[in-house]
Amino acid sequence: FSIWMLFLHSLPVYASAPLDTVRTNVNKVLEVLRDPKLKPDSAREIKKENLRVIYAQMFDEVELSRRTLGGNWNKLNPAQQQEFIHLYRQVLEKAYMDKILSYTNEKIVFSKESMLSNSQSEVQTKVITSSKEIPIFYKVILKEGTWKVYDVVVENVSLVQNYRSQFNSILAKNTPDQLLEI
Repeated sequence: FSIWMLFLHSLPVYASAPLDTVRTNVNKVLEVLRDPKLKPDSAREIKKENLRVIYAQMFDEVELSRRTLGGNWNKLNPAQQQEFIHLYRQVLEKAYMDKILSYTNEKIVFSKESMLSNSQSEVQTKVITSSKEIPIFYKVILKEGTWKVYDVVVENVSLVQNYRSQFNSILAKNTPDQLLEI
């Protein structure tokens, strides 16, 4: 009995399992998208604002930005890093908000979580449409007791890697200040 108690106490304790955290956040997004009061075009901005709040809770913007810039992150001073985080959020919103808003009740299946380390995990999901299944993997990191997304891989395309190549090519020819002006 005492050996089992010792074993149980040595297991890491997480605020919530990565899969549960991703499921909870994705379900919050779906609640906003399915809300009949937010269906009219006149409610579009309210819907966007609700989604922004969920994004802020779901994503680790610093980790997402840092990983996106890779080695170039350290070339930015702290003020530039904060500006990049803010501008990157705007880029992502512009690129993905319409896709999210076009949701039409597709089914989302939460498959499994795979621990990559004590503080990193990958949560596998898929969106099932009438014609295909779209795999979406959320890479999450444990910080301050909370699992937060730092990358999303859709159909084997990583958000971080996709934008990293674009930003790296800009920074190969330009200064960080010039990147922030683009």
